[in-house]
Amino acid sequence: MAYEGLILKLDCPDQPGLVAKIAGYVAQYEGNLIEFNQFTDRERNRFFARLEIDTSGMQIGVEDFVVAFEVMGKALGGKWHFRRLPYRMKAAVLVTKTDHCLNEILWRTRLGEMPIEVTSVIGNREDCREIAEREGLPFHFVEMAEDKEAGFRRIDALLTEQQAELVVLARFMQIVPPWMCSRYEGQMINIHHSFLPAFIGANPYRKAYERGVKLIGATCHYVTGDLDAGPIIEQEVARVRHMHSAQDMVRLGRDCERSALAKGIRYHVQDRTIIDGTRAIVFED
Repeated sequence: MAYEGLILKLDCPDQPGLVAKIAGYVAQYEGNLIEFNQFTDRERNRFFARLEIDTSGMQIGVEDFVVAFEVMGKALGGKWHFRRLPYRMKAAVLVTKTDHCLNEILWRTRLGEMPIEVTSVIGNREDCREIAEREGLPFHFVEMAEDKEAGFRRIDALLTEQQAELVVLARFMQIVPPWMCSRYEGQMINIHHSFLPAFIGANPYRKAYERGVKLIGATCHYVTGDLDAGPIIEQEVARVRHMHSAQDMVRLGRDCERSALAKGIRYHVQDRTIIDGTRAIVFED
């Protein structure tokens, strides 16, 4: 019999006995707690939690369990979200020229590490078409050079048509307009080729090389209207030395980008992130 479960994410004001109350609610209906991660922000008196619940032995229907939780959720003054398992999230991947992040996503999806269904690959250049089509995925070329606004409207139409729940900017080298950032708030993830906020902009590895940095890295974050300032999901760093050339830094940076993006996607799809204003609470796996 296939595993069936629920993920519950909760954000509410902190108070004594919260863990016992939530665990007691699950036990009341004979659910089995597989995982219970929680964090209390003492400065703001906020409680954050992620639970995974095995529902196979419940003496109540899963939908009834979810609906009944509303009474407790409101009493706690919280915000909550349920997701049924197993689940694969529909994700569209946006690319430009470089393909290492796209390849990482496709490879990990094949391995079953990333529970997503890639609906298509969308590019403002043709460079990644062969990779997408080799995987049996639709590739949509969207011209951005002449009219960027029209290009983004076309991308938005494709995402709507595909019912994409997640948009991954896999080294998509275009600035997303504010209206699109707002429309996909909390659903659009970017990989930035630097350990933010240092060396943003064009050719960051050359700038890092010229400054003789000892650490380089990559940042996976949610996209907002503030360029490269969205809530950070994951960051990776690599130590570099004086003997490393700018090209060596590109190589090491690619490794950081692939790893950070893969983790960021997995954390998002597995509901391990809770966006809290300008930051993301992340319960790692």
